[in-house]
Amino acid sequence: MTIKKPREEKLIREATDISMKILFELGQNVRKGVLTADIDSLADELCKKYRVKPAFKEVPGYSNATCISVNDEVLHGIPNQKRPLEVGDLVKIDFGIIHKGYYTDHCWTFAVENVSKEDMKLLKASKEATENAVQQAIAGNYTGDLGYQMTKTARKYGFNTAKEYVGHGIGKTLHDYPDIPSYGEKGTGDFLENGMVVCVECQVIDGSGKTFVTSNGWTVKSVEGGKAGMYEYMVLIRDDGPEVLTPMFDWPIVIK
Repeated sequence: MTIKKPREEKLIREATDISMKILFELGQNVRKGVLTADIDSLADELCKKYRVKPAFKEVPGYSNATCISVNDEVLHGIPNQKRPLEVGDLVKIDFGIIHKGYYTDHCWTFAVENVSKEDMKLLKASKEATENAVQQAIAGNYTGDLGYQMTKTARKYGFNTAKEYVGHGIGKTLHDYPDIPSYGEKGTGDFLENGMVVCVECQVIDGSGKTFVTSNGWTVKSVEGGKAGMYEYMVLIRDDGPEVLTPMFDWPIVIK
């Protein structure tokens, strides 16, 4: 989507404001002993409260309001009704809504209480890789400029990115043009234009970066069993720089 009218910008801002409020509340419920299925149920309740629809339920065959991926689950995790969260878990909550015809999609990774130094390094690398890419989301740049930053940052910390899954445009559909891979070369890929709204996301994995889809047909795991961190921001591309529509930079990573 490329914003061309003030009303379009107004509605996408309304949508991202509501979506951030909901994701913030979901994050506050990441605690030892909590079921991720209960967090998903809360997402449904909050969508009703704000009179919006859960975007992910519009995906054919998917029936949850969120994707919640824990530890070596890289993304697209189905909320779990049996395993309570434990100390040290890395919990990725991916969430989006539909508000007056406009979609949102963003993700944050939380760590439950005490985590290892290696896991904290992984979270730092994941967050930094995405944010470094966001800084390249400027009109006149290319998607390869963003992907280059993601891979460069992840490898600086000794990790890799998941290559099969991409960021994307968003607006009146959940996934729109352009695709934004977590790898690339500067000056290559699709051209970024003023007014585009995109989701910049990166999954950073402790391991080779290779993944597989589990038997449920949705959940993606790392091949070696290494943990993963994921951050995703919705960004409005402008000539003078990116504007993050889901600004979560100051949120805590570790939940105690």
